[in-house]
Amino acid sequence: MNVQDLKGKKIAFAASGGLDSCTITHWLARQGVDVVCMTADLGQPDEASFEEIETRMRASGAADFVGLPLQETLAEIGLDVVQAQACYEGRYWNTTGAGRQAIVQGVVAEMQKRGLTIMSHGATGRGNDQVRFQIAAAMLDPAIEVYAPWRDPAFLQRFRGRQQMIDYCEQHGIPIKATRGKPYSTDANLLGLTHEGGLLEALTTPADLVVPAMGQWPEAARDTAAAVTLRFEKGRPVALDGEALPLADVFRRLNLLAGRHAVGIGLHMVENRFVGVKSRGVYEAPGMELLATAYALLTQIVLDRRATELFATLSGYLARQLYQGYWHDLGSRMARTAVAESAALMTGTITMSLYRGTVRFVSASDVVHSLFNADGSMEAEGSFDHDDAEGLLRILTLNARTLARAGQTKGAKSSAVA
Repeated sequence: MNVQDLKGKKIAFAASGGLDSCTITHWLARQGVDVVCMTADLGQPDEASFEEIETRMRASGAADFVGLPLQETLAEIGLDVVQAQACYEGRYWNTTGAGRQAIVQGVVAEMQKRGLTIMSHGATGRGNDQVRFQIAAAMLDPAIEVYAPWRDPAFLQRFRGRQQMIDYCEQHGIPIKATRGKPYSTDANLLGLTHEGGLLEALTTPADLVVPAMGQWPEAARDTAAAVTLRFEKGRPVALDGEALPLADVFRRLNLLAGRHAVGIGLHMVENRFVGVKSRGVYEAPGMELLATAYALLTQIVLDRRATELFATLSGYLARQLYQGYWHDLGSRMARTAVAESAALMTGTITMSLYRGTVRFVSASDVVHSLFNADGSMEAEGSFDHDDAEGLLRILTLNARTLARAGQTKGAKSSAVA
């Protein structure tokens, strides 16, 4: 689909309020397209006022503007990520991937309410977001068509990158926050920030080029540790330091607390994008890092060996599914259902100590389904009898001896007849 197909039509545009959104909205409006800008309120920490986004988008030529209150939706997806420990390639808490799922849910629902069938987004042709937007939209409503300016030859002929867009906005008096000197781009929501592009595309640029927006680097954090206590009930964090809080407020408070102590700040990663290229990012996810660490400590106490093995497989699978945009397909739903079985057992209180980017275990209490008991003690207590191990080891070593005698273990002398 190209811009010629849109003349005289009304479309829904998933607008962030940033440079790309302002440029695309104005350019489309000048091409005769009615652009309804739909912006998700995801608790973006880099926006001083959500209302200012509407001002920018209307000044950019939006025919209408819709603010979508999606902080609670995003918080629930964030909890799904925590409960599954769905950390992509072991380092990235999928904050942007989760945000895109929340955005598409909100935009598609509003489109259906207004009878709109064409959705547009500002994701580039090199990244993951184009996949996330379009796969999620197709799964929620297969009748939706998508227009992507960054894959339209007419748009690409006019705009090759950031500098051309800044020139365009200045020429037309469009109010933007972007500046020519900003050394990287940022995507933000309640769960975290991702910084990439610009000077960060050179691996010779240190990660601390980034100025944290949700906390500070460890060397700048206070030189005293702080204790934090989280209470979980059936997998949900319900209280922080004894105070009952709704989920979104748990994330807000943990972002402030963890960020102050440099936890989850400046997570550096060179990752594998879905489209087959490498990208480099510097991430901030203080609340997610702290909450997920507490939850991981709880799972260690509750899950047995076999459940832990399956849980690790589900974690990696769901991390990839969310990263790539397949959060609503059958595989993801099946995996989340399995994770929910474990989450139902996660009731307990975890206390941790925060100090300059580190999180240390302090204590666990009231863990209803704990498997940790006196049977594993080094002292003379519990029901485990040392003598019982004698028969166990006879059975376990039977196979080991058979392997050795058959010459199937390295260095063993075979007793088999040649």
